[in-house]
Amino acid sequence: MGFNTISEFQNLNIEEIDTNILKLKKEILDLQIRKCTKQSIKNHHFKHKKHKIAQLLTLKTQKNK
Repeated sequence: MGFNTISEFQNLNIEEIDTNILKLKKEILDLQIRKCTKQSIKNHHFKHKKHKIAQLLTLKTQKNK
């Protein structure tokens, strides 16, 4: 599972970007809950999801200008 490129998100509008950001934040929260309850998780998923959020926020900033 490699990092996504920002070109995969270029065709999204601002509302879709916001929903994707919210969905990714919920997934990170779910991973944190699993980690606290000692369930088996893969730590690299945190990094990948945070990277996607950063890309989406960058794209959102670019589209707002």
